[in-house]
Amino acid sequence: MRKRKHALAALVVAIAATGVVLAAGVGAGSAKSNSAFKVAWIYVGPHNDGGWSQAHDAGRLYVQKMLGSKVQTTYKENIAVGAQLQQTVASLVNQGYKMIFGTSYGYFSKAFAAKYPSVLFEQATGTDVAKNLSEYFGAAEDSVFLSGMAAGAASKTGDIGYVVAFPIPEVIRHANAFTLGAQVTHPGAKVHLVWTNNWFDPAKEKKAAQSLVAAGADVLGQNVDSPATGQFAESKGIPWVGYDSDSSKFAPKSWQTASVYNWGPYYLSRVKAAMNGTWKSGFYYGSMKSGFTGIAAFGPSVSAATKAKIAAKMKAIENGSFYEFTGPLYDQSGKLRVKSGVRMQVLKGGTNSLYGMSWLVKGVVGSPKG
Repeated sequence: MRKRKHALAALVVAIAATGVVLAAGVGAGSAKSNSAFKVAWIYVGPHNDGGWSQAHDAGRLYVQKMLGSKVQTTYKENIAVGAQLQQTVASLVNQGYKMIFGTSYGYFSKAFAAKYPSVLFEQATGTDVAKNLSEYFGAAEDSVFLSGMAAGAASKTGDIGYVVAFPIPEVIRHANAFTLGAQVTHPGAKVHLVWTNNWFDPAKEKKAAQSLVAAGADVLGQNVDSPATGQFAESKGIPWVGYDSDSSKFAPKSWQTASVYNWGPYYLSRVKAAMNGTWKSGFYYGSMKSGFTGIAAFGPSVSAATKAKIAAKMKAIENGSFYEFTGPLYDQSGKLRVKSGVRMQVLKGGTNSLYGMSWLVKGVVGSPKG
């Protein structure tokens, strides 16, 4: 669950499509027709962060492009949970927005949605569902596993650094998936964690990357939102695996690949449903097979053999013959956490819950408590 805890620094961003300069927290709209269906997106970081929020904004732009003047879209960026979020939503509702996507866990709840019964809310990465509140996310653990394979193949020493945000189930399961993938292509590989306790903080991310390389990591990966880790990797001439978006332009020589999301088709289907009156609340978990999540294009240093191994695993994941979170799975201490042949489930309670994962697999160096 993607729990955004801190307000992010205000940024001033130029919206190239309109030529208008807007303060952080304010988004650019599309068509201004009075009959247009008004839809808003709320981001925890800047819309052009090179990662999580930028991927969501690409989804918003896809909706705008596909529906044209039938919709009016806007976004609000750098919005923290709490008073700022409440004020943002109140303002959007007053402006006539009928549907709001909150792209982070902690934004919306049943009680919050009940305050605005005529508005449709959707929240990324949560579990709270109500009459006018839906939840959505995707099985990025699968694509993160594949990106981990690229990291393992690129490592000569087997010591890989991984810059991570908050010690919550979402990040923990991704760190585990990344490690399991790295161990496929580099048996015995270890993944060293450094927590930033922030989703988007380029300075902290760079510092974390520096400390990992100083400790011996020869490949870097991440589960944070900016490309700072990759930019540092580029400066040191070591491989980098990104996350959220294709950020290869920030470190073209170091770039390997990344787990990425394709939010657009989901957003389009949900906006269409809201417009024609068929929208229903629920929990959506997209997959690689559905195209919701996948991996970005490979960098120039990724070998043909590595690409072939990753392609084979991707096919196996998509046809159901392989799943990275199938037991036996052991934690850092060597304790058996998932019995042989048992597949972990997304929302199932107890040890087998991906959404409740609080332990790190064998081979991860670091604490699951941050």
